[in-house]
Amino acid sequence: MTQASRTPKQLGAALRRYRKQKGFSQSELGGRIRTRQATVSHLETDGSGTLETLFAVLSALELELVVQPRSKSDPLKLGDIF
Repeated sequence: MTQASRTPKQLGAALRRYRKQKGFSQSELGGRIRTRQATVSHLETDGSGTLETLFAVLSALELELVVQPRSKSDPLKLGDIF
């Protein structure tokens, strides 16, 4: 499944969904990437964290980051541009 994330919160929510699909708690995921549960929580709730942590989480969840041009959206939906 492909999912577009345009904000840190959207990315965090997507990571949370994939973590839960894998059956990991935040603590278990933190242990796999050698970081604290709180670090995983911050990444999932508000998208804060380092790129190093993001890529460690992606790897642990067997995900990859793909950068591509933004799809066109309805110009009246301001939430799509932020």
